[in-house]
Amino acid sequence: MKLEVWQRAMDLFEMAFRLVAAVSDFKLKSQFTDAAQSVSANISEGYGRRSLPEYLQFLYTAKGSLAEAFTRGCGLWRIHLMADNDFEAFDRLHYEVENKLLHLISSLESKRDTNQWQDSLPNPSKNPPIHSSKSKSDPSKNPSIHSSKHPPQPARP
Repeated sequence: MKLEVWQRAMDLFEMAFRLVAAVSDFKLKSQFTDAAQSVSANISEGYGRRSLPEYLQFLYTAKGSLAEAFTRGCGLWRIHLMADNDFEAFDRLHYEVENKLLHLISSLESKRDTNQWQDSLPNPSKNPPIHSSKSKSDPSKNPSIHSSKHPPQPARP
């Protein structure tokens, strides 16, 4: 995905995972890394929905996950499971991701107000398909995205 906020959110997850590699408390470690990973996951899931209201909903969920990751990072730092310089680096990246996310939300909300968002995929009759089947025998049929050498098997009783 080329979206810069998603790329930086992935960097945040990677950093979070590295920062708690030595933490022995599985629950604490998992809550921190899950929240950090949820940021990029929600950005991409919202994008995949192709509906502006759903996309915005997932971006706001990503913002909530970002706040949770930051709070958990603060907790780790306060109980001395994260070094000062590591927390400062995490805080800087968190701040960057938060600002990029807020900018994206603001940009999309302005598109919503001017109807500059396309809720559906392009019309196949006016645009070439993204994927095409290997067999060109019947172009009017919707091409399969994935082809298989093995035909579907009937369900077993």
